[in-house]
Amino acid sequence: MMGSRLPPAALSLKQFLQRQKVLGVYRSMLRTIRQVPDEADRKYLRGWAREEFKRNKNATNQDAIRMMITQAINHLEELQKSLLLARS
Repeated sequence: MMGSRLPPAALSLKQFLQRQKVLGVYRSMLRTIRQVPDEADRKYLRGWAREEFKRNKNATNQDAIRMMITQAINHLEELQKSLLLARS
């Protein structure tokens, strides 16, 4: 009998796509944080983002993960707006 060719811990397509979304938001967050002019604020925000994502990395509930992604996107948009206002 032929077994599955996937390793036992392989992600489903839905999980894989969700993971890519999370990584994309994380990268965008770090890129945006790089634009913060004050070094101390940049360091604080980088640590905050890292800890938030690390704290939730073992979440498995799909609805909770979707909610966290939405929250992260909202924080990202808020940071981007604040940077735009600070520049003007």
